Amino acid sequence: MTFKIISADERLKEDHYVKGCIFGQSGAGKTTLIKGLTDNALLVDMEAGDLSLADWKGDSIRVREYEAMRDLACLIGGVNPSAASNETFSAEHYSEVEGKLGKRNEVLGKYQTIFIDSITVLSRLGFVWAEQQPENIGRNGAKDTRGAYGMMGREIMKLLTHLQHTRDKHIIFVGILDQKQDDFNRTFWKPQMEGAKIANELSGIVDLVLTMAFKTDPESGKVYRVFYTSADNEDGYPAKDRSGKLKPIEAANLQKIIDKIQSKEGVKT
Repeated sequence: MTFKIISADERLKEDHYVKGCIFGQSGAGKTTLIKGLTDNALLVDMEAGDLSLADWKGDSIRVREYEAMRDLACLIGGVNPSAASNETFSAEHYSEVEGKLGKRNEVLGKYQTIFIDSITVLSRLGFVWAEQQPENIGRNGAKDTRGAYGMMGREIMKLLTHLQHTRDKHIIFVGILDQKQDDFNRTFWKPQMEGAKIANELSGIVDLVLTMAFKTDPESGKVYRVFYTSADNEDGYPAKDRSGKLKPIEAANLQKIIDKIQSKEGVKT
């Protein structure tokens, strides 16, 4: 095992790519955020919900099985040097995926952003896959639902961690946000996903968690979309900004968010 010390000058010159999730209620317009990106983006369509993108002149890939998304994540993120030869994201897995899908630079080289719609559906596909694994099927054929949830959570967290290490592309997930009530009838917001593990641990992996919501201008009455970027908000929306460059509420323009984070300035504007 080897490592290299990266000097301060080298690190400061590097482009920093965003890994993040954007949550919002159904119908908030999360998918259409891709239209505002100025660089080439690849839509990973899991929801078959691209009707709102009928006029968007971009490329897409349709994913309906968890294994296909796992292979795509391997191609995007490359080899995990700590993975054993029989594990996902290993050198052997990566070589197999390039054999099936093509060389990484040829397939993905022109895309600056991978836009994955959605992490909600990814969790569902992961659960279906986990239910079918031999470890989660008893001798009588009954499914071990608890075991499947545990396996699904570990698998998808591993996939998200792998994508987080991608150094040359923005990775953006979108997902549905639900309003819930606790045992004391207090309302709170929670990402819609299978199982609790992913929703609970997601913010510890990605750089950016945004909630897209609507606000009304008190003077004009105009309704507009915004991003909440800080967990310290009066509505209790899930949010996080590891860059420290965003205001607590920003206009719902994904390209401007990326530009701010990539800027060399260290203050919020």
